[in-house]
Amino acid sequence: MLVAWVSVNVALAMGAWDPYPFILLNLFLSMLAAIQAPIIMMSQNRQDAKDRVRSELDFAVNRKAESEIIQLAAKLNRIEDRLDDIETVVARPSS
Repeated sequence: MLVAWVSVNVALAMGAWDPYPFILLNLFLSMLAAIQAPIIMMSQNRQDAKDRVRSELDFAVNRKAESEIIQLAAKLNRIEDRLDDIETVVARPSS
């Protein structure tokens, strides 16, 4: 549309409704930007809120996973200690 606007006004030369500096076109584009800006900002704010909730959920999941990993590591250590005890009993010479 912009190309058509400029082309028609350049082709009409002296009879153009919006001659070379295209002031009317600039006015329309400025009004369009003024209308779009708040909508874009609201959309970004909404997306930021969704991202914040997603980040909080990810953090909660990571904390839970860390807790479970610590529990598994403790359980592995207990199993390893028991195996060491069994190994010492088995390796002890019978009298």
